[in-house]
Amino acid sequence: MTKRKRNSFSSDFKAKVALEAIHGVKTLNEIGQEFGVHPVQVGKWKKELQEQASRLFEMKRGPKPAEPSADPEKLYTEIGRLKVELDWLKKKSGFSL
Repeated sequence: MTKRKRNSFSSDFKAKVALEAIHGVKTLNEIGQEFGVHPVQVGKWKKELQEQASRLFEMKRGPKPAEPSADPEKLYTEIGRLKVELDWLKKKSGFSL
């Protein structure tokens, strides 16, 4: 008796399959066969997409406010730039600690 490895699908794949099911051109069995997923699973993903679709439009429009602590890479580049400027100003002014 061999153990079967459980499939884990990416969210992109699930969305693609669910959208195909929502289009209604093919049956759930055909979609499941095409993507290698059980038809019951296709139906669950379709239902989940339909239930959560309204949440996509609940957010207000416009750019999101940027949190300063949200992107550490951006902060490190800013620190590096400021260090270079400080060193250049110290060198030009003759000031040293």
